[in-house]
Amino acid sequence: MVTLPAEDVSYQKPVLVFRADAEVAIGTGHVMRCLALAQAWQDAGGRASFLTVCETQSVADRLKSEGMEVIPLLGSAGSDADARQVSQLAHRRGANWVVLDGYHFGASYEGALKATGTRVLRVDDAGFSRPCTADMILNSNSDASESLYPNCDVRTRLLLGSRYVLLRREFLSWRDWERKTAPKVRHVLVAMGGSDPDNLTLLAMRALRLVKVPSWQATVVAGGSNPHLKILRAETQSSGAKVTLREAVSNMPELMAQSDLAIIAAGGTLWELLSMACPVLSFGRDPVQRRILDDLQRKGIVKHLGDPAGAKPAVVAEAIDALADDPQRRAKMARVGRQQVDGAGARRVCELLVSRN
Repeated sequence: MVTLPAEDVSYQKPVLVFRADAEVAIGTGHVMRCLALAQAWQDAGGRASFLTVCETQSVADRLKSEGMEVIPLLGSAGSDADARQVSQLAHRRGANWVVLDGYHFGASYEGALKATGTRVLRVDDAGFSRPCTADMILNSNSDASESLYPNCDVRTRLLLGSRYVLLRREFLSWRDWERKTAPKVRHVLVAMGGSDPDNLTLLAMRALRLVKVPSWQATVVAGGSNPHLKILRAETQSSGAKVTLREAVSNMPELMAQSDLAIIAAGGTLWELLSMACPVLSFGRDPVQRRILDDLQRKGIVKHLGDPAGAKPAVVAEAIDALADDPQRRAKMARVGRQQVDGAGARRVCELLVSRN
């Protein structure tokens, strides 16, 4: 039997409960996009509570620093005990909605929450054919469609497409900033997400050693769950002054604004870069990411580097050089990419949650 903290009389504002995890295997993206929605909920006058397995201390610290409640999960993620804890938390905080972001929350998990009268918003990327009773499904990818959810309850509201991309507060203040495309690429950003279990960061760093672009500089961002820091530090030292390694940064918009292009592995960073009008070269780690990147490449928004399995630094270097030598293409990528993300996604979702309370 698990017991959550007792109800606190200070919870006078409407509470939104989030269930998302941050681990080496899955990265930090699920929690970080929930953070964007939690911030918008706060801005609308509410409070946020996170029930989470969070192996990345910097992420937990970020949530707490913004006045959000963080409660460690007791037991196995996705289990019946997990669902009971979420139900208890929602009940004790008087929350009408629970936000689920993770692939380990199945139909039985949803059903357990729904049985207590809790409304459920699922954040999803992949689509699924199983029955679904969630009140809302949010898929903010550009290729999201109703066909991805053929067996949803008729009452389920689908929030589909990039108008629902969840951007954190720090990106919203840059909406009026305009990028001027440089004739020559001078600065490259490498950001492979919160954990990067396959060490694509090292692959990108070795590719940069082979590029023909003169006088380039690179900022390499290693997330708080990256297990390869020792190797990356050694690679940075051998690269001399050309590479700066940054660990668990808090100023991503500034770094994106300073960069002429970025090398990434899809995920939430993709949409952040598009909002910052930064040309993107991206690996697709799984079939879902590759499907999304193929769609964006057809629209002229990104350069899809394909499946990283077996990727060679020389091939990646060729892709970097081709984009670096084409300022017109980079300008188009920046312009069309920014049109995909207007920054109002989190506010739109909050308005729908309130309207359906």
